[in-house]
Amino acid sequence: MLKTLRHILAILLLPFMVVIVIPLWLFNSFASYDTRWAGMTPLALTACIAGALSVWLGFTLFVWCLNLFTIIGQGTLAPWDPAKKLVVAGPYRHVRNPMISGVALMLIGQSLFWGSLVIALWAGTFILINHIYFIFLEEPGLEKRFGESYLNYKANVPRWVPRLGPWMD
Repeated sequence: MLKTLRHILAILLLPFMVVIVIPLWLFNSFASYDTRWAGMTPLALTACIAGALSVWLGFTLFVWCLNLFTIIGQGTLAPWDPAKKLVVAGPYRHVRNPMISGVALMLIGQSLFWGSLVIALWAGTFILINHIYFIFLEEPGLEKRFGESYLNYKANVPRWVPRLGPWMD
């Protein structure tokens, strides 16, 4: 029960805030400055479909990674309750940060779906913040926790752009 509560808290404080609360706040608070689709033109329809698919793909990737963190990593997505074991299965064989990629896909999808420049700017800000965080905090911490196994993984699997074939350790 305690483990489930830790996961729920981590999800509510991190991705839920990033993907639901902040975009809704931005969407409503900056409506007069934002762009929106004005009618269902072919471009708007295509963007809405691409956006919905991106949100679905991002959510699916996020849930898959969350399950891997729980089952293999024996931890949560939260920095204060990290995985106890290095996760190098599933999408982690292609890219080192698929969970963040999933969240970024959801944000990009929202911006496409609504035609919202404000949410697109939030997506870019989220990606930049995470890039800086991973370089200066997350990766050095993983090197300390997992040592040579993480260094080997890091040398073979890209941070953001997925490799075509899965890395086999």
